[in-house]
Amino acid sequence: MDSMLRLPFLRLQAGLHGLITPLLLVMGALAQANPPAASFQTDQVEVRLVPATAQVRPGERLTVGLHQRIAPHWHTYWRNPGDSGLATRLSWQLPAGAQAGPIQWPIPQHFEIGPVTNYGYADAVTLLTEVSLPRTLPVGSEVPIQVEAHWLVCHDVCIPQKATLGLSLPVVAADAPASPIDPLITQARAQLPQTPAWSATVARSGSGLTMTLPAQAVSAQARATPRLRFFPFESGPVSHAGAQTVTKQGDAWVLQLPAGEAPLNEGQVLDGVLVVDPGEGPQAHKVGYTVQGTVQPAGAASPRGTPVPASVSASADVPRIDRLGLASALLLALLGGLVLNLMPCVFPVLSIKALALLQHSAQSPAKARLHGLAYTGGVLASFALLAAVLIVLKAGGDQVGWGFQFHSPVFVLAVAYLMFAVGLSLSGVFTLGQSVTGMGQSLADRSGLAGSFFAGVLATIVATPCTAPFMGGAIGFALTQPAAVLLAVFLSLGLGLALPYLLLSAWPALQRWMPRPGVWMERLKQVLAFPMYATTAWLIWVLAQQAGVDAVAIALAGLIAIAFAAWAYDSSRLASPSARKGGAALAVIALSGALGASHVGLRAIEQSAPGAAASLRTDESAGSQAYSAPAFEALRAEGKPVFLNFTAAWCITCLVNERVALSQRSVQSAFQAQGITYLKGDWTRQDPAITAVLQRFGRSGVPLYVYYPPGSHSEPVVLPQLLTPGLVLSAIGDANRVSRSPPLGAYAKKN
Repeated sequence: MDSMLRLPFLRLQAGLHGLITPLLLVMGALAQANPPAASFQTDQVEVRLVPATAQVRPGERLTVGLHQRIAPHWHTYWRNPGDSGLATRLSWQLPAGAQAGPIQWPIPQHFEIGPVTNYGYADAVTLLTEVSLPRTLPVGSEVPIQVEAHWLVCHDVCIPQKATLGLSLPVVAADAPASPIDPLITQARAQLPQTPAWSATVARSGSGLTMTLPAQAVSAQARATPRLRFFPFESGPVSHAGAQTVTKQGDAWVLQLPAGEAPLNEGQVLDGVLVVDPGEGPQAHKVGYTVQGTVQPAGAASPRGTPVPASVSASADVPRIDRLGLASALLLALLGGLVLNLMPCVFPVLSIKALALLQHSAQSPAKARLHGLAYTGGVLASFALLAAVLIVLKAGGDQVGWGFQFHSPVFVLAVAYLMFAVGLSLSGVFTLGQSVTGMGQSLADRSGLAGSFFAGVLATIVATPCTAPFMGGAIGFALTQPAAVLLAVFLSLGLGLALPYLLLSAWPALQRWMPRPGVWMERLKQVLAFPMYATTAWLIWVLAQQAGVDAVAIALAGLIAIAFAAWAYDSSRLASPSARKGGAALAVIALSGALGASHVGLRAIEQSAPGAAASLRTDESAGSQAYSAPAFEALRAEGKPVFLNFTAAWCITCLVNERVALSQRSVQSAFQAQGITYLKGDWTRQDPAITAVLQRFGRSGVPLYVYYPPGSHSEPVVLPQLLTPGLVLSAIGDANRVSRSPPLGAYAKKN
């Protein structure tokens, strides 16, 4: 028992000690003059940074390879790791003006581990990257090239590993003799998939797909039935573990592809790598081709086309993103932002807005409009920053969507601390003095406008775990568009969120209906602090789902430190100058300790036990099962009805829908009576497999509710993002009637 009690506090102690670690790291870095080495070795993988040539010229494109030598029986992962795993990631640090391209992936292998199939590499692999060098490199100088590599290596267990590797290459004149190409680079280029001179035909075939290849796709010297294997670029369209069978039809080869958890519809595009093993020798003789084909009806031709986003069933708030234009997306985003004001996640900020309106009711219309503009500026600036982060992450190859920042326990804890501090301020524990907000202007004006701006920032932060109607299609469209379009859609969403307060502050006729300010406002302000504390408690619960009980101990200790910092600052505010300085210094030390120790402690938990919270997620609705692609595919193959619920612990909309609709006895009884399997997918920590399913349905975040009626070939029905019991029962009943299964009219009438 004593050891159980000591563990959280030992974690916390380690976090506090970690405050000194950055200083030690800086001192260590200053003591080391040597750059990162070009190689690194663990018990499972030896990695080496290999340049194509030993010297470079200004303005040329240099090929650099990350060579992995992998221990027997272990493997690393391809860009699509399959049923599990993580692709290797590279973060480059290059001279000014240099730019690194994406990883060029050699043809992969498949590894079957029980029911799980992975895509990756064994023995050895070299991942190539093209680095564009600036023309301004001075001849005779040295070009430093550094990369931080992250990879996952698996056998009976999986081990995440990373290394920082570096090179320094001399710059020679453009007319200098060419250096020989490193043999590893030559070998790696030979293993890259080729662009074929032929086209493949992809067509629907039952619940799966058929890929028809012309005769020239396979060498004339191949065995009677060559080995073909298709590796999709994304999870979802094709079952990773399903058998891919090859047959001969006339002069063509036909490859049968079993459907995955997100089958493609007609008009969508299947792309990936086709590996042809003609049976002429070892791995080196295998040939890979990049294949892209638009899904056609059975027996139809397949011209090359552009990718079409996944189509979904008709729904009031889920338009097909391939049919959206910029104007429609902007309108949907504006409507979604308006509705977002009514979502439960934004309720705590409504208290701040209500107080602001009351405080400004006695001011002139011009000042009221300034507060409305300040609040709108805070919202728009926050949405612009959010869009910029999404653009950067997308450019780096990450799959991100709405609410992505709540996947990070560090961010969740930071928001919890912020909400707690706001609650303390509303309760009167501390107030910011003139030294912070003065600067030569009236304290009331300056702090008021700053408060309105901050209210807009806070509204955006707490709105991100919610998804309102109309938002799904707009954000899904934005994430498939260039940066300028994405930014425009997010600003339109922010304008919708800010619009009610902006109109109210700019409309004097509405302001006359507001009550007069008075002493009662101070008591109301103190009462409205409790929604902030409630939000803090919810965020700590979310943190427990993500990082375990040790993280809760760290968070509670941080809250105590923040409360102490607030008390120390405010208790000395009216004292002597020396006492004020001492109180402020004490508050800064306590606040810095809370933030630094929390960050270090959470990082330590993530590195030592990344799956520690898995056993804590026991709040699933009655009758639900954990979602997995193999389980879903098995149910669909048997023709059983399936209801999918993709959710996250930080998504308040998801939690409300589960309590209000999906956990109701009428809905659960309907599921049981109709034999519907209820699968719940947890996106709290951004599961890549669930991300792929969301993207297939044109969504950038949760919630997503999909019902598959009985029958292995039935079409999915997407439900709205706000649920009621009657809506769920009606959708199930209508879908079952279409698929000729028994209706649910008896259940629908009860609602």
